Amino acid sequence: MLENIQRTTSYIKSRIGDFEPEVGIILGTGLGGLVNEIQVEKQMMYSNIPDFPISTLEFHSGKLIFGTLAGKKVVAMQGRLHYYEGYTMQQITFPVRVMKMLGVKTLFVSNASGALNPAFKKGDLMIIEDHINLQHHNPLVGNNENALGPRFPDMSEPYSQALIAKGLKIAADHNIPCHKGVYVSVTGPNLETRAEYKFLRIIGGDAVGMSTVPEVIVANHMSLPVFAISVLTDEGFPETLKPVSVEEILAVATAAEPKLTLILKELVSQL
Repeated sequence: MLENIQRTTSYIKSRIGDFEPEVGIILGTGLGGLVNEIQVEKQMMYSNIPDFPISTLEFHSGKLIFGTLAGKKVVAMQGRLHYYEGYTMQQITFPVRVMKMLGVKTLFVSNASGALNPAFKKGDLMIIEDHINLQHHNPLVGNNENALGPRFPDMSEPYSQALIAKGLKIAADHNIPCHKGVYVSVTGPNLETRAEYKFLRIIGGDAVGMSTVPEVIVANHMSLPVFAISVLTDEGFPETLKPVSVEEILAVATAAEPKLTLILKELVSQL
């Protein structure tokens, strides 16, 4: 794996020259609009990057974008990878490894998720303060590369408390409904049953989704501080559960995107 990371990193560096990103950004489902705020210097399709997995979802662009956001040099993934696409956990998290090798010092992650906490509503934002991993595999299983991180990384603060506090203040200053809570990561791609939503709430989840946690585990393995935020695109309340389509989820994500973009942009400027 280390050889693949180094080969991919070398290829990207040969294309971006002396550009060294300090911030990495992973944009979730329906949340690619932040790219419009970036002064783009270079962009690459995943399919053109050696060893880089390709997003198989029609609503994920599959571009790696380099540029400036709020005065900081960034690299953004417009389109992420999911376990349910058939990739291994190592493949899903490979881009995070490459970002770190490119010089990234902070990772920002966004996603679309379903609300579990009845105090939260569709269209609200939730800053992730902790997570519960219910995916079948862990990206750190297998031989450990000591050059990347320790065999048993600490996870007592998987999401930066300092960045969480700043994010909440930005939201409050702009009157944006924004909670903080626990994100439960499942494999998908199906949405949950009534019984599963109830179970996820009982074990402490405030929102549920199909991404983010593998990338966060790897970021912590590499001592990369993380800020993650969810757009709550549907409501997984067992008593009032209704069918929901991907089109509805995308519509809610698109409507909430300007609020998420504002928070991320201001937070990046404060680094």
